[in-house]
Amino acid sequence: MSHVPHLPLLRAGRPYRSLTTVTLPDVRTGVPVVEVSQAHAGLVARDLAAMPDRRAGLEALSTDELLAISRRAGELFAHGTLPLGEGEQTAEDYLAQLASTTGLPVALGRANLEKIRFVLAEMETVIAGLTRGLPREVLDHGYGSLGGRPVAFRRTTDVLGAILPSNSPGVHALWLPAFALRIPLALKAGRQEPWTPYRVIQAFLAAGAPPEAFSFLPGDHSASTEILLKAGRSLLFGDAGTVGPWRGDPRIEIHGPGWSKVVLGPDAAPRWRDHLDLLASSVAENGGRSCVNASGIWTPSHADELARGLAERLATIDGRALDDPQARLAAFPNRAGAERISKHLDAQMSGAVDVSAQVRGPERVVEAGGCWFLRPTVVRCPADHPLARTELLFPFVSVVEVPRAELVRGIGSSLVVTALTADAELRREFLASEHVERLNLAPIATCRVSWDQPHEGNLFELLYRQRAFAAPVAEEAA
Repeated sequence: MSHVPHLPLLRAGRPYRSLTTVTLPDVRTGVPVVEVSQAHAGLVARDLAAMPDRRAGLEALSTDELLAISRRAGELFAHGTLPLGEGEQTAEDYLAQLASTTGLPVALGRANLEKIRFVLAEMETVIAGLTRGLPREVLDHGYGSLGGRPVAFRRTTDVLGAILPSNSPGVHALWLPAFALRIPLALKAGRQEPWTPYRVIQAFLAAGAPPEAFSFLPGDHSASTEILLKAGRSLLFGDAGTVGPWRGDPRIEIHGPGWSKVVLGPDAAPRWRDHLDLLASSVAENGGRSCVNASGIWTPSHADELARGLAERLATIDGRALDDPQARLAAFPNRAGAERISKHLDAQMSGAVDVSAQVRGPERVVEAGGCWFLRPTVVRCPADHPLARTELLFPFVSVVEVPRAELVRGIGSSLVVTALTADAELRREFLASEHVERLNLAPIATCRVSWDQPHEGNLFELLYRQRAFAAPVAEEAA
């Protein structure tokens, strides 16, 4: 195993080699790619207990300094040569290694790299959006003046834990603002994807961030549970089974299935062809792996035509080698995993129609470049069908036709809804809906995210709470 690079834990930014390791294979060849140290629950508990003493380095820096470090980190992440265990890693190395263990094509990895770089470069705008424009003095001192009135905030935790996924590197942009908000991080990496959080931390360290602000703690489920139980605040990414037991815990911000949707009003449905690019992008961008990808399209009419037109458009997307610049689908770790999902889908097809199979043939699982892929699938089904509430890790979408009166109340919980309509009353209904997290009342693909407008929770509101506050004018301005 000596020829396989080792990825250590980072405890307060310092490397630590664990006795327990996991070796990650290449999804194409099965050849070992990297050995990753694993954090057990006891180690995690000890590190979390030390977090109150690890904020001093962050507290010593002004907001301007934290933002400057973030900008430098963004450039280093995207372009720099950074430590990787005892070796080094260029940006191209990172993209190749990311592809090798996750199946994410290099082209999609590069797009996600740019998302992270952009958020770090624009952290000032992101923080302004999260805090709704709080002045720097409030961020620096915890209190100050806003609109001529004194305001103050207290932190809710000494550390932000994050149970991270393996599906898409872009989601790591969601925890990045914690650094600029002066909260140390304890990151439990996804099993197949330790590369991004490790490289982001190394970029921060190279940019001048205090090492004690970062802990990198890949591990098993017990490590995840320890973080969720012991960290004052956490982010949890996962499927419905993973996040279900933690829903309702106010300490934990859930990032689970999105069930995002595009909804066409009665005025837009007859013109569905005008929106075909938006529909295809919403379903298939980033390999269809994100919670903001549309898994449902709801319309009051023209559903059959729409479903076929979309299936014909998505049929042009097929499996390609991971280093192919035109690759748009992510591979699965093995053939069995892809076939298991495909068989599960087929088992639920009673009462639904696989429109994609009619367009491109029944073969859904395909091989290319030594990898296995699931081809995009468009299903036509009624609103009460299980597939109308299904989200999968590839471009899958159900097309549902319901009366106009059921367009809002029928869609259920939705992370993102793009409502294509000029109907003023329908727009008001969407604005009043308590089941829609992010609403686009414009022709914007569901996967287009504005980082200064949180689409699932608000990190500042998770980490800080406003307190009642009064102070003499002279003290307030100090």
